[in-house]
Amino acid sequence: MNLRMQKRLAANVAGVGKRKIWLDPAEIAEIKNANSREGIRKLIKDGHIVIKPQVVHSHARHRLLVEAKRKGRHMGPGKRKGTRNARMPTKLLWVRRQRVLRRLLRKYREQGKIDKHLYHELYMKSKGNVFKNKRVLMEHIFKAKAEKARTKVLADQLEARKQKSKATRERRMARVAEKRGALASVEQGAAKE
Repeated sequence: MNLRMQKRLAANVAGVGKRKIWLDPAEIAEIKNANSREGIRKLIKDGHIVIKPQVVHSHARHRLLVEAKRKGRHMGPGKRKGTRNARMPTKLLWVRRQRVLRRLLRKYREQGKIDKHLYHELYMKSKGNVFKNKRVLMEHIFKAKAEKARTKVLADQLEARKQKSKATRERRMARVAEKRGALASVEQGAAKE
């Protein structure tokens, strides 16, 4: 018996594909008489035409594969199709690194850990590929700050030494001038006699 029309109508009414429609073999005569959508709806309601459930598409095996790939399995030379740059573009790695370094520099500048001059110098150095990661940049900043502090201390010491020697020189000059004044007055006194 040809029930193609009934199957097509049932699929259309139910909003599924034709392969999802099951026609009850025991009720073929009744199904054959149904030639309208209304009739098909009644047969679906009575259970003579059944809409099959959706077939389960298990993701379990895929999940296992992904888990293994995270550990580095199935990623050897035989599984690779694209070039290294196609698989992980060097430009993308560069952009990520620059963003990390620039974010750190911005944060340090806003916190006042580095001044704008050091910020600019380090910004240009990071652009020039001097720092390979955040840790290296942080170490460089610590060293630069320590060096700056050391030079400041040395400069302060030098300035203090200069001030001290200047004060000593002035005192000596004052003493010499005083002695000269005293000698001059003694000589004048002697000349008057």
